[in-house]
Amino acid sequence: MNGTNPVFSVDGLWKVFGPRAERVPADPELTALPPAELRSRTGCTAAVRDVSFDVRKGEVFVVMGLSGSGKSTLVRCLTRLVEPTAGRIAVDGEDVRAMDRGQLRELRRHRAAMVFQHFGLLPHRSVLDNVAYGLEIQGVGRAERRARAAEVVTKVGLEGMEQRRPGRLSGGQRQRVGLARALAVDPEVLLFDEPFSALDPLIRRDMQEEVIRLHREEGRTMVFITHDLSEALRLGDRIALMRDGGVVQLGTPEEIVGSPADDYVREFVRDVPREQVLTVRTAMRAPREAEETGPEVGPDATVAEAIEAVAAAGAPARVVAGDRCVGVVDADTLLGVVAKGAAGDTSTAPRRGPTAQFPAPLGGDAGPSSEGSRGAGEVSGAGGGGPVAQFPAPLGGDAERQSQSAPTVGGDAEPLLGSAPAAGSRAAGAARVGAAAPRERGRVRPPAPRTGPEDV
Repeated sequence: MNGTNPVFSVDGLWKVFGPRAERVPADPELTALPPAELRSRTGCTAAVRDVSFDVRKGEVFVVMGLSGSGKSTLVRCLTRLVEPTAGRIAVDGEDVRAMDRGQLRELRRHRAAMVFQHFGLLPHRSVLDNVAYGLEIQGVGRAERRARAAEVVTKVGLEGMEQRRPGRLSGGQRQRVGLARALAVDPEVLLFDEPFSALDPLIRRDMQEEVIRLHREEGRTMVFITHDLSEALRLGDRIALMRDGGVVQLGTPEEIVGSPADDYVREFVRDVPREQVLTVRTAMRAPREAEETGPEVGPDATVAEAIEAVAAAGAPARVVAGDRCVGVVDADTLLGVVAKGAAGDTSTAPRRGPTAQFPAPLGGDAGPSSEGSRGAGEVSGAGGGGPVAQFPAPLGGDAERQSQSAPTVGGDAEPLLGSAPAAGSRAAGAARVGAAAPRERGRVRPPAPRTGPEDV
């Protein structure tokens, strides 16, 4: 299939439950009613309301929303496990709503496989036979299906457990069996309906890592349903955020967090650590003549990764795409991105204010510079506690306040010079330069070796 063609294409999709449901999408007056009024006037509930999107080949497309937003109904409509009321669904250009029973069986058995929240394993069968079940339904011979099932069991990390029954497995292991069963039929698309929501947090994280690994290795198209924002941001190439059956915003994780479409989305992403989602593209400025050397980051590196590079080098980082420098990020621009989220500011200009000093792992080779030439992001030897990197903090208060008092960043009290930032504060998130990003965004390259007299 051509990479420009969508795997799934959805246009104007409605699913209405209730008497004479088909009249709702056809009547502009009814479609404009809020959910409660629609129920009182017609007795109908619109679980999916006029939804349109494309799922591109090889992407992880996440549908996210609170309970009752319509996300699970939507994913079931894609293969007509739930029959749509109106609209168009196409898979590889074929009209799903026009398919007969035989074509639908072909779609569900070979082209799209579902992984459910409640594993649906057969308790009297072994792990191997549960994984092979989809192949058995397809009519694949016993020896071949068991051999293929054994390969997939190994792929999902269950090697050595092939003969166990589901009752002897943990929740995470049973979900791996469900994932392996879907992979065994080698579908074009994997559909996940909140598969990890019933798992403990640590097991859930392990399974998220498994999905990321499988996608990286196989490049398989995935549609993932979740109510967990952190899970959506971690897994999704693009996210459709649903409310009351409709999509309120569709975009990349960076677009969702950086440019919320309305107050509902803004409230949803309010507590997201922006530096772990937004990339350096949001913080770049044009390079200056003297900035021809220094640490390098890729354009897909997160702000958190760039903060780590800038803090380690004590100098601005160059954003390099291929062999070309496309921009520069420094302490001002990077912490300006973090500060924008902390203060709820809508401006894009980096903030300046009192300087909050955080210890930087500079290796002890940076000597003090003159007081007048020192700027944000440069290195100071003052204070007797070793070199520190200076970052302007948007304190929102008295501009004359000194860094040795406890500045307030986004309402959190920060520690005195030389101690660690308070856990949970936004400044702590910015200063925590080793924190892992939700997904692998880019590579950070170390700065070029220094050759100047300061190394002596």
